Amino acid sequence: MAFRIGLVLALFSGVPSAARAADDSGDIVAVSSRVSDDYIRKKLPDGSYRPESYAFGSGGFRGGALSDRTIDNLGFTQIAHTIAGPLPQKQYVPTKDPADTRLLIMVYWGTTRPPEKQRHSAAFQAVLSAKQELDLAKAGGNGAMIASAGNAFFTAMGIVQMEEERRERLDADNAAMLGYDSWWGDTSQLKNTVFDGRRNDMIEELEEDRYFVVLMAYDFQLLWKEKKHKLLWETRFSIRERHNDFDKQLAAMSSAASRYFGQESKGLRHKPAPEGQVEAGELKVIGYDSGKK
Repeated sequence: MAFRIGLVLALFSGVPSAARAADDSGDIVAVSSRVSDDYIRKKLPDGSYRPESYAFGSGGFRGGALSDRTIDNLGFTQIAHTIAGPLPQKQYVPTKDPADTRLLIMVYWGTTRPPEKQRHSAAFQAVLSAKQELDLAKAGGNGAMIASAGNAFFTAMGIVQMEEERRERLDADNAAMLGYDSWWGDTSQLKNTVFDGRRNDMIEELEEDRYFVVLMAYDFQLLWKEKKHKLLWETRFSIRERHNDFDKQLAAMSSAASRYFGQESKGLRHKPAPEGQVEAGELKVIGYDSGKK
């Protein structure tokens, strides 16, 4: 991700309560989670995970193409309080002591900026217009007009091709940021075949504006003592912007994604977003490190 990593160690003085699920399934949250081979959680005799302490760091905010008060006005502290809600369910606990901190969980959030849909683009409309002019010229049988209209049509097609290549790059970038890259790879061979329905479904999701959160958990002790970045796990989750408000859906998004905090999702998962409510203790900043990833 292209965000600067400013390591603000934000620790909670109290353990927040878990997000409370409601009967209403709400919208759908897309979740992708990966875990390093070096990250192995130890278990207690009862089979539960041994608690691990964490601190939050502010990774950065990426705004969408349009102003959106439901996300633009939220600060890191508000975001961190909400995301902290379901962490105790996975035995991740806040701590005030840097010497006792196991994980630094960097938090990134924002809204995607997808490319304009093909059918709405000026280049695509120009192709349709040029095709009509070419058909009219052919019907009239005028060789000079046919040649001129043909040149205009192929020029318009060339512009559309360049636009499509740009759209493909933007879609691929958003797929990587949102955790859709496994779906992207699985369907790459289905383009322009009778089986490309799954890929079209993916493109429809990617080309919607989406609210997203990315959590990247680093080995805090290694970072603190040796200034080395070792990523242990990451979880990426998102929801469509349309018909949603980020400030109202963040708790539900975090609750839906929490099943995969620190665990492999084995590809992209779609989970219902329950309504949620989070209560958290006071947030304290205990240090700052200007190091970069």
